[in-house]
Amino acid sequence: LAFFRDLMLVNLDERSSMRQGLQRLLLLRSFVAASGLIGFLLFQTLTNLQGPVTFILGIVLTVFASVMFGLWRLRAASLISNAEVFGHLLFDGFFLVVLLLNTGGASNPFISYLLVLLAVTATLLPKPYVNSFAISGIAIYTFFIFLDFQNDHQPDMNAAGQEMSFQLHLIGMWVIFVVSAILISVFITRMASTIKVREATLATAREFEIRNEQLVAIGTLAAGTAHALGTPLSTMAVLLTELDRSDLSEMNIEDVKEDISLLKQQVTRCKNSLGELTRYYNRDSNESDLPVLLSVFTDEVKDYIINIHPTSDINFGTSCAPNTKIASDLSLKHAIINIIENSIKAANKEVQVKFSTPESISGQLEIAISDDGPGIPSEVLEKVGEPFISMRKETMGIGIFLANAAVQKLNGTIELFNLKQGGAKTLIKLPLSDVTTT
Repeated sequence: LAFFRDLMLVNLDERSSMRQGLQRLLLLRSFVAASGLIGFLLFQTLTNLQGPVTFILGIVLTVFASVMFGLWRLRAASLISNAEVFGHLLFDGFFLVVLLLNTGGASNPFISYLLVLLAVTATLLPKPYVNSFAISGIAIYTFFIFLDFQNDHQPDMNAAGQEMSFQLHLIGMWVIFVVSAILISVFITRMASTIKVREATLATAREFEIRNEQLVAIGTLAAGTAHALGTPLSTMAVLLTELDRSDLSEMNIEDVKEDISLLKQQVTRCKNSLGELTRYYNRDSNESDLPVLLSVFTDEVKDYIINIHPTSDINFGTSCAPNTKIASDLSLKHAIINIIENSIKAANKEVQVKFSTPESISGQLEIAISDDGPGIPSEVLEKVGEPFISMRKETMGIGIFLANAAVQKLNGTIELFNLKQGGAKTLIKLPLSDVTTT
């Protein structure tokens, strides 16, 4: 009992399925050896026939010695590999062959234990190991069949030998039935229960993943909205500061009206940004980002940028296949606008924005944003995509992070690099299969 208790209480690393598999294999080996020994002793006690006592005891002791070695490996080894578990299964197969060679061959019901070992192999190991064991099992069974055919041509054994062979056959059938029943009721049931628990865990994980994706989408959009509010709020702050410092008696009424008009524009811009966020949050759960023509998408981005930066030199270009469509993803639009605004702030004179579908690369949309500024420092390039990385201390530095999140959601990529002639370029690549519809 202490032996089996130690076998059940081996301290296993739950992250290693091979350790658990080897533990169960050792437990099964011990149980089969003990059942076989009990069956043999019952045969010796209930009949007057004598079996190969020394041979059977030698086999059983060797098997238990192998179990002790396996226990030592479970305690001492930091890693249990597939090959080691397969070696234990081959060991079981080898001793089964030795047993069958001396106890009836193919007529011994214990030969069916090969199927049990094959089932364990299929449960624990990858397909190549399973195929190898299946081929070995078929070869072993075929060998014993031919061996029995050869024995059929030899003179019949005496009556006592025939009776002993039949009694051994009955005892073997009983042992195999007991082993199979317990294997099905304990091991297979436990494995099935483990699979059900794993499926339930995966289902729960999928639910959490969907919720997390929704939260991340809303969080990313909220961060993008906050980033988009930065420019109008800064503009309003500057205007209000100037108005506060001005002498009302010396102010020109037309200048005041112009400042008030600009303030209204910035307030409208803030309301529109918050309205987009509210509409996105309140949309139906089964509503997805409907695709729109790429020309419509680019016009929205272009109008937004020109209205906010009327004095900047920005060149927009489109070289796409006719009727190309793109997912009307608000976070993607925010990300592109943020990158363009970053380029405007870094540029000396002009910014180039180009949407294209290269003929050399089928099914791909490219968005290239370049400027003629000083370029991106190498230390910043190394941390591209991390949140709150920025070349400007007064900004949140979240533009590239938001772009990464939006582009990755559409299975795309984003690259930043410096140009040889000076300046920096951001290249966004999106698969049309994920951003378009037919």
